[in-house]
Parts: sequence; C-alpha cells; structure tokens
Amino acid sequence: MKRSILLLAFGLCLNLAFAQQKDDQQLFAEFDKMLSEKYKTNETGATALVSRKGQIIYKKAFGMANLEHNIQMQVDDVFRIGSITKQFTAVAILQLMEQGKLSLQDSINKFIPDYPTYGNKITIEHLLTHTSGIKGYTNMKDFEKIMTLDLTPVELIDFFKNEPIEFAPGTKWNYSNSGYFLLGYIIEKVSGKTYPQYIEENFFKPLGMTHSLFGSDAKIVKNRASGYEKDIIGIINAPYLNMNLPYSAGSIQSTVEDLFKWHQAVHAYKLVKKESLEKAFTKYKLTNGKETNYGYGWSFGDIQGSPTIGHDGGINGFLTQSIYLPNEDVFVAIFTNCGCNPPFEIGDKMATLAMGKKIPTPKWGIIGTATPNNWDSDQVMTYDEASKLWKITLNLKAGEFKFRANGNWNLNLGDTKGDGVLKRDGDNLQLAADGNYTISLMLNAAGNYTYKLVKN
Repeated sequence: MKRSILLLAFGLCLNLAFAQQKDDQQLFAEFDKMLSEKYKTNETGATALVSRKGQIIYKKAFGMANLEHNIQMQVDDVFRIGSITKQFTAVAILQLMEQGKLSLQDSINKFIPDYPTYGNKITIEHLLTHTSGIKGYTNMKDFEKIMTLDLTPVELIDFFKNEPIEFAPGTKWNYSNSGYFLLGYIIEKVSGKTYPQYIEENFFKPLGMTHSLFGSDAKIVKNRASGYEKDIIGIINAPYLNMNLPYSAGSIQSTVEDLFKWHQAVHAYKLVKKESLEKAFTKYKLTNGKETNYGYGWSFGDIQGSPTIGHDGGINGFLTQSIYLPNEDVFVAIFTNCGCNPPFEIGDKMATLAMGKKIPTPKWGIIGTATPNNWDSDQVMTYDEASKLWKITLNLKAGEFKFRANGNWNLNLGDTKGDGVLKRDGDNLQLAADGNYTISLMLNAAGNYTYKLVKN
C-alpha cells in the first residue's frame, strides 16, 4: 500500500513538473514573439531577463548591438542604464545613514553651505523623493550647450544652483535629476570617496557585478552596445554626452544579469537593513497628506492589482526598464539601445505573463487637476479605429494632467520638453485656460507617442 502511495505521489510530481515545463515553454515562446517583433534582427536591439522565485527563467538578446559593424546583440552586452542609477545612489545614502554619517532630515546646507534654498529647509529626504522643488538641470534650456563638457560635480552644481525654486519643499512632486546629482556630491563629501569609487567598492565588487561601471567613453568596455536615436533622416548615432554630467542621477553602465544581482542583494538585505529598505519602498507623503508614487530611488505602480516596484531609465541612445512584483517574486529587466524603441509596454506584458495572468486590452485616460476628478480617477478615452487615435472631449479647467493606461501609474505619459512628444513618466502636461477641449492620443508601434489638444 505504501509503495502504491509513493508511486502515486512520484507520478503526481512528474506530471506537475511536466505541466510547469510545458507552461514555461509556451511562456518563453510568447516572450520571443513579442521581443523579436519589436527588436528585429537587422535593427537596434534589446536584452531581456526574467526571474521568478529568485531564479532566472529567461535571458535573451535581440537585434543589433552595432549597426555600422553589423554586430548582433549578445545577452551580456553592456548598456547605459540611465535613471536606474538612482537606486544605487539611494542605497548609498541609506548606508551612510546607517553608519551615522548623515540623517535623512539633514539640510543640504550642512554639506553644501552655499547652496541657495530661498529661506526653505531642503533635506536629503526631499532630494531622494523628488520633492525638493529644485529644477532638474536636464530640463534647462542651456543643458544641450554643455552636454559635451567634462565638468566636475561642483561645476555642474554651479550650472543649476541659482535657478529659482519651483515649489516649497515637500509640497509637490516633480522628477528632478538635480536632486540626485546633489546626493552624489553629498556621498562624496561624507564618505571621502568619489562617487565612482564608492559604487565600485561598495556595490560592484562585493556583488560580483563584473560588467558594471560608472559610465566612461574613454575606457575600453568589452561588449559595449552602441546607442542610437531617430530623427528626420532615420536612425542616427546618439548625440555625445559626457558621462560626468548624468553622474549619480544616471551614469551607470551595466547588463541585465548584473542588475539582477543588484536586485537580489537589495531584497536580501545584503546592502542595508530591512528597516532602511522599507523607507525606500514607502510612498512619500506630501505636506498635504497625499501620497506620491515614489520612495527613495524606486517608483511604484501595479499590474492588474499586483503592486510593482521599479525604475525606468532614459539617456542618450538607451532606454531601460526594471520592474519587480514582490507578491509573485517576479523580476523583469529590459535594456534597449535606441531612444526610438522603448521597452516599457513589453516589460509590463512580460511581467504580467510571468505571474500567470493574461494581458489586458489597454484603456487610456487622462487624470489631473485639469480634469473633473482631479488626481482621484481617470477620464476614460475612446479608441477611434478609423483614425487609430484615442480621443476624449470634455470640459477642463486650467491646471495639469497626464495620460494613464488601465487606470494606474505603472504606464503614464507626460511631456518633459513641452514639444508634444510624450515620454513615459514625463512631466505633467500644462493647460493654460478653462474650456471644452478635444484631446487626441496617438500611439504608434515604433514608440513615437504624441498628442493633440484642441479647444472647441
């Protein structure tokens, strides 16, 4: 009898394992289909990694790493990861906090005495949470004039420090690379090491992140992917950007597997204590009590009701995404080497499939102070099959708004440059006057997202 029970249990395990293997094969086939359709063999490419329950289940490369030399993308190619760098900067600050070398409530003037705060106390926490009111230097009109210069941290701080403050600290949220640049400088002042030295000694070496480095065009970097952009003549080499300028806000270069090593170490509390990480993973509250969708170096959203923690990156020639679903223990990272072909929607879809759910039909809407429901809920748009546009006509008031998919912040679009071109997590769109408006949203397959606002 016992032998029969054992055989039955063994057979059941085999069947379950076979079923899981079959499900995974189908899952991987869907991943392959999505990625190969978007990142074609002879075009700019991508690398992708998916883990589940702490194990890498999928890792592949698509498209080209270098168009001029006809080099195919390899899965361990090195990319600029852009603003995912902010996770490293935030953890470095938390390490120094745990060592008693700073407090999150310290004024930035403790470390940068001459920084103008216009009578306000701007804290380290304000910098971490994008609530400082300090204008982002990458949004300044003269930034393109200095992109190629080899500036020191002090010289770049001098470039933006006299800009007027945009709002009282803690009262609003507005993404600011300046805040994270200042955090890097504070890390240097407190630790006595340069920012590149700090992340190399405290993160890359101990975690075995052998393909990660502070960005440099001078160094010889094995398997470095080339970066591209798109303009009116087609695909071009990405404009030169001296990597000292993104600094602690966006200068790290890495691979999808090295980022997975980082992800594992962070969540295993190998770098900072659980209590510190919980602060980083808590939505920051403004002075009016409203929650933002950002903690310290991580942003928050949800996919079909499952919470997500992650960050996107965008820098000359590269767009990157990392997303983690803690309840399902699913992690997805996608790096791409063209600013023209964003990975964000595919990343969300891969995460959805990896946690065993179906991909929903996208529904777009607008939300914000300009809309009837403020920031509380979306005004749902209607898809017009003939024009291939999402549209809505309604009464709006002067204020701000954004586009959101499926009623959550995991996929939202704004207009950082004010040129009508939408970017994921871009700045709030501005509406100058009350009135009845028709808003159209155009989303094409190449990732060129635009909108039109017409007053009726």
